Amino acid sequence: MSKYVLGIESSCDDTGVAIIRDDGHIMANFISSQFDEHEEFGGVVPEIAARAHLEHMDRLIHAAMKKSGLAYGDLSAIAATCGPGLIGGVMVGMMAGKAIAAAHQLPFIAVNHLEAHLLTARLSDDAPMPYLCLLVSGGHSQLLIAEDIGTYKRIGTTLDDALGEAFDKTAKMMGLPYPGGPHLQKLAEDYIARCTDEGRRPEDIIAAYNLPHPLVRHQNMDFSFSGLKTAMRNHIDKIAGQEINPHQAQELAYCFHQAIIGVLNNKVGRAIAYYKTQYGEALKANNIKPSLVIAGGVAANRFIRAALEDLTQGHEMSLIAPPIQLCSDNGAMIAWAGWERFNRGMIDELDFAARPRWPLDPTAEKRIGAGVKA
Repeated sequence: MSKYVLGIESSCDDTGVAIIRDDGHIMANFISSQFDEHEEFGGVVPEIAARAHLEHMDRLIHAAMKKSGLAYGDLSAIAATCGPGLIGGVMVGMMAGKAIAAAHQLPFIAVNHLEAHLLTARLSDDAPMPYLCLLVSGGHSQLLIAEDIGTYKRIGTTLDDALGEAFDKTAKMMGLPYPGGPHLQKLAEDYIARCTDEGRRPEDIIAAYNLPHPLVRHQNMDFSFSGLKTAMRNHIDKIAGQEINPHQAQELAYCFHQAIIGVLNNKVGRAIAYYKTQYGEALKANNIKPSLVIAGGVAANRFIRAALEDLTQGHEMSLIAPPIQLCSDNGAMIAWAGWERFNRGMIDELDFAARPRWPLDPTAEKRIGAGVKA
């Protein structure tokens, strides 16, 4: 008999509700985004986000139940994001999940939002563990080894800005709408198309902007993106007193992407070497092909996906990149993480407290400057 889990996501500015069957089939998946509410501020305002979650939550839950054709009594468990994230929004989704679980006497699963991103590859591609994961979003940039459900080894993290944060802040400096990542990607794509039309090589512009590749000379797997963001600020300031013209915007966006790819190739390359050294024998013994999973909202970026595809092919590894619609925050990933934990008997009490900070690897060595990103 099939089992079903309802998942609720509300950690930032997307309200997500979904129902997953135990074989990974998505019975329903509804998302309400808040782009319009936050666009004028150039970023997410926590109080506005929490109120929007509260406004949309009941409607999305009812819509998911109706589309699935299930009654609450048909569900096996309720899963909800309990952190990390903006605490007001987390509380809205968590309390909704707890209320349903209590009213219908169903098990409650407290889901770590980051773990849900990391496990999405098992929903979309049934990724075998252990796998290497690059988790890149608006709030986090980490390299982890997924050893088992609930067991993750962090081997690299950002010392300042998360990659998604660098995208959004750079876009804001360039006068682009929020969220900035897709707009920067489109500008870079337009630049490549223009070069093709003009018979030029896109990469010839890189030296003119000479953007830094932070920490690539450091023999570790940590990231830093604040210096790259500052370099972009300096280039934009050089155009002071006039608007950036379309050609300049395209060039900046392309060079920004190439600098990021340079950093990722360096750091992920080091992580691949570590992963193969530490886990190679176990992978071989269990006939598992080494794999790199990319997860989080930034995983939707086409340039980054293509670069990592080339990198993994060179190391005879598989790149597992979930479908674009499952990269950003959504209820399906929460429901799936809930099922993974429920299937292993990992059930939580209804007094589980929301956590604004919730590291996947609590034993990881603290990094100076990592702060809330750790």
